[in-house]
Amino acid sequence: MGIIIVILVLAATLLEAGNSMRAGAHATAVAQQAARAGADQLDLAALRADATVRVDPTAAQTAAQGYLAQVGEAGTVQATPTEVTVTVTITRERVLLPLVGIRTLTVTSMANAVPLLQ
Repeated sequence: MGIIIVILVLAATLLEAGNSMRAGAHATAVAQQAARAGADQLDLAALRADATVRVDPTAAQTAAQGYLAQVGEAGTVQATPTEVTVTVTITRERVLLPLVGIRTLTVTSMANAVPLLQ
């Protein structure tokens, strides 16, 4: 009987660890893509005037927040003329740990993106 309990505890641990890794990977992917969407918003006036490649911070913030809304996640966006930073926090339901009172998993990921100089 004791070995069965040990096997069940190990299986539950593996299941929850996999759930945590998937949530973390998802948060990272969403933050990276939102940051890239923001960094794609260039200041066209500066680009046309003297070929300066820089981000339009207002447009970048709007684009990154739009991406987050599109995928149904929440986060914060900070945009400067040189960089866009997105922080995403994702909360997911636990699979087996609610049996012992741990109901949710919260994962936070941050990503930065800069405009490409081509």
